[in-house]
Amino acid sequence: MSIRSATANTNGVDVVTKQEAAAAVRHAKVVTGVTWEQLAQAIDRPLAWTTAALLGQHPMSKDEAATAAALLELGEDVALAFQLQPTRGALDSAVPVDPTIYRLYEVIQVYGPTIKELIHEQCGDGIMSAINFRLDVQRVPDSAGDRVVITLDGKYLPYQW
Repeated sequence: MSIRSATANTNGVDVVTKQEAAAAVRHAKVVTGVTWEQLAQAIDRPLAWTTAALLGQHPMSKDEAATAAALLELGEDVALAFQLQPTRGALDSAVPVDPTIYRLYEVIQVYGPTIKELIHEQCGDGIMSAINFRLDVQRVPDSAGDRVVITLDGKYLPYQW
């Protein structure tokens, strides 16, 4: 599967944006039945990193991009887009409208000040890195209804004055 973009053609390969590539990935996952976990295993990267990369938030190496594109039955145009340096940030508006993303926004609205206070009390005057960072999402069975556990694991960065 290849994407035809309105942008220029370079050396016989259509130029595809990271956003167009992300849309192609979502479509190809449905068509092929390939899971995010299978993609992560194929490129030997963490699940959350792989998912974010294929949704346009990280650049992939040439080999990673080629492997993912082949597994999803996508063309060289999309594999090239996977390798581009991204403009990070995936929200189209300041307040997200997707219910799942909005709930995370709501968590930060309600618990953001608490998280900040606890970081300062436990670590000192500083922040959690979103660059030196790991993310994990797990479904955990619970008798009262399954739970979602999201782990945000960022390096502590002290302010240096």
